[in-house]
Amino acid sequence: MWYRLLIYVHVISVIVSIGPFFILLPIAKKLRMGHMQVDGYLETFRFVVRLAKHSGHVLVGTGILLVVSGPWTWSTPWIVMTLVILFCSLFFLARAFSPTLQKFNQEGQNRRVLAEKLTRSIWIYIILLLAMLWFMVGKPDLW
Repeated sequence: MWYRLLIYVHVISVIVSIGPFFILLPIAKKLRMGHMQVDGYLETFRFVVRLAKHSGHVLVGTGILLVVSGPWTWSTPWIVMTLVILFCSLFFLARAFSPTLQKFNQEGQNRRVLAEKLTRSIWIYIILLLAMLWFMVGKPDLW
C-alpha cells in the first residue's frame, strides 16, 4: 500500500510539473503579439515556474523513496538516464525563465524577442520532461 501511494504521489507531481507549461504557450504568443496586460501574463509565468520547482521537489523526493524501497537500483539504465535528464532540466529551469521574465520590465528590451525566447524555452523544457517521462514509463534496457 505504501509503495502504491508513493507511485501515485510521484505521478501526480509529474503531471503538475509538466501540465502547466502547455498553458504557457498561448500566453507566450500573447506576449509576442504585444498585448497590454503584460504584468498578468508574466505573473502567470512566474507562478508556473514556481509550481514546477515545488512539484519537482516532491517528484525527486518520491523518486528517491521509490528507488530505495522498490525493486530497482540506482544503476538501472532508465533511472540513470532519468537522473541525467533531471539534472539538465533543473539547470535549464533555473536559467531559462526567471532571467528572461525579469527583462520584460527593463526599458529598452525587445519584448517580442523575449517572448520568442520564452516560447523556445517552454518547448525545450517540455521535451526534457517528456523524455524523463518516457524513461520512467518505458523503462528501456539500454545497457
